[in-house]
Amino acid sequence: MLSKKTKYGLKALTFLAAQKDRVPVQIAEIAKQENISQKFLESILLTLKKNGFLGSKKGKGGGYYLLKEPEDILMTNVMRVLEGPIAMVPCVSLNFYEKCEDCPNEHKCSVNKLMLQIRDSTLQVYRNNTLADILK
Repeated sequence: MLSKKTKYGLKALTFLAAQKDRVPVQIAEIAKQENISQKFLESILLTLKKNGFLGSKKGKGGGYYLLKEPEDILMTNVMRVLEGPIAMVPCVSLNFYEKCEDCPNEHKCSVNKLMLQIRDSTLQVYRNNTLADILK
């Protein structure tokens, strides 16, 4: 299940992507328009800023804005930053691989085989979608 952090992060990113000329938007405005707790949103936006998706400006006229064009922001990158590993189990993760302690042979494991298919299907969807695609 998608976490609220990721859901709200996607909503905030699409809200910012819809802004003309990448004008900075205050957290309070995003929170109000997207019905998100401002305190929770602050944490999410800081994570997105720290990972190179957003910039911020302080003072009057300040707020958050996209650093890249929406078509250059891949959903694989957003999901990994906000949600963590895309794979449902660590033994099929591309970036966070770990052997399962309870599995003597992952190559014969039926769960591993199913999870590989799910991971690959999920990755295909994320790789084929950018922020621009979900903005439409």
